[in-house]
Amino acid sequence: MKKINIGGVPEHFNLAWYLGLKNGEFKDENINLRWKDYFGGTGAMCKGLRDGDIDMAVILTEGIIKDIIAGNKSKIVQVFVKTPLIWGIHVAQNSKYKTLEDLKGTKAAISRYGSGSHLMAYINAQNNGWDLEKDLDFEVIKNLDGAVEGLTNGKADYFMWEKFTTKPLVDNGVFRRIDNCPSPWPCFVVAVREEFLESNKDDVKTILNIVNNTTSEFKDIPSIDRMIANRYEQELEDVQEWLTLTEWSQENISKATINKVQDELLALNIIPEKWKYEDLVEKL
Repeated sequence: MKKINIGGVPEHFNLAWYLGLKNGEFKDENINLRWKDYFGGTGAMCKGLRDGDIDMAVILTEGIIKDIIAGNKSKIVQVFVKTPLIWGIHVAQNSKYKTLEDLKGTKAAISRYGSGSHLMAYINAQNNGWDLEKDLDFEVIKNLDGAVEGLTNGKADYFMWEKFTTKPLVDNGVFRRIDNCPSPWPCFVVAVREEFLESNKDDVKTILNIVNNTTSEFKDIPSIDRMIANRYEQELEDVQEWLTLTEWSQENISKATINKVQDELLALNIIPEKWKYEDLVEKL
């Protein structure tokens, strides 16, 4: 049985992978798929791919494109979630900041440089007409627990993270969400290390076929809303709202989307140049 390591965030988006593992669907195809939770998000997964700790990752689109251009020898093989990620912009419950304008020039908590929380702070700043040199400052906090600590004790002023994941913290009075910032592209893709992909293309196709069968019927799974609410400690009504807003994909990323992401990252000086589609994407 072939062992293949895959990483992703421990969030509701990835339940389809858990269901496939629980039901033994990968083992039925002689694949020992080992899932690793990355609490540090995209930046931590990029490092995992670079170091060979994982062969595949379910990762934020903008983060992996930036890291491939920065030297990560991986390729995008499919879009996983085609709807945008809705980033909540959070402050500590007792923070003096009330509006987005109040946050101009303050310090953003980020999981690490190159992470989604880092890149989306630039998108948010651009959306609001801030000066990208003067109005952005960062504090690395590693993960959600670090953000709770950092905002509560004033090391950072605001934190951007997927709004349904942080909703329990808002409900419990730890964070206050003052606005949302949707990513302007499909949020999650599947990326694979090039070295691994060269000799294991059929296995990657098999893995994608299995998860695609689950995601194509995901919303029809009996009591899926309750399963998500219980597993990820979320309110049922929040899960139901999230399900109405979220669409999975079984297709690869388009040239138009690759161009759009790169145009945005280039304009923000996050990448130094644009790459060709085929240098970022592998068609299986």
